[in-house]
Amino acid sequence: MNYNICYKQQLSHTMPCTGGDGMTLEELTREVPELHNYLKYMPEELRHRYTIRVYPPGTIVHQKDFSLNYFGIIAKGEHRVINEFENGNIFMIEKNEPIDFIGEVTILAGMPKTSVTIETITESIILYLSRQDFEDWIAKDIHFLRLVAAKVALKLYRSSYNRGAKLFYPPQFLLLDYLINYVESAFLKDPQAMHIVVKKTRNALYEEIGISVKTLNRTIARLKEEGLFAIQKGKITMSPKQLKCAKERIGYYRQMNVKQ
Repeated sequence: MNYNICYKQQLSHTMPCTGGDGMTLEELTREVPELHNYLKYMPEELRHRYTIRVYPPGTIVHQKDFSLNYFGIIAKGEHRVINEFENGNIFMIEKNEPIDFIGEVTILAGMPKTSVTIETITESIILYLSRQDFEDWIAKDIHFLRLVAAKVALKLYRSSYNRGAKLFYPPQFLLLDYLINYVESAFLKDPQAMHIVVKKTRNALYEEIGISVKTLNRTIARLKEEGLFAIQKGKITMSPKQLKCAKERIGYYRQMNVKQ
């Protein structure tokens, strides 16, 4: 994978007030007003020890199995959390929107190394502090600690709620479930559209759904043949009528799973 790798490996207590992108904390909070709630009780000394970075889409900002000595607040931009394995396979755990954190799970767990890789999807702005400064902050600021804990709990809740789906549902269900969520969201933004193009490569679908490329290709061919979607210029497209049929098929798979 040709990642644009640009993450900070070293952050110290003496880091400058602005990073290489030249943005101050005041400028960041003006651009992202929601940050005020997170920084409300930030210790005054930490307001002079931070780094702000702006990253383009497709940048690795957090690499699995690296020593973690920093904490990040993703103030702006979407990102995906992926797990990379030694055999080269990649599994997307989740997508997240701001405001979110980098390194909070590893630090709260008391672990020295990162457990996942984080890649930006859109242009992202990240506020960095050293690991020690973050630990000192949450020891003094129960408000901020509760916000961090709530985010960790939400991720755990979503993971627990969906855990096991890939073991008990067929690949047709997994693909249709993904497509329905994607297409419904697109139709909400453009209700008059005749059809929605799923702007995802096969490789991206394989990573996000978590089924093998071979199984994915076979499943796409089968569902296309059944008329649940079409293929245009290599991309899956779905009309409102096909979306309705896909929802009915999903209901059938759920009923079959309950009966089993």
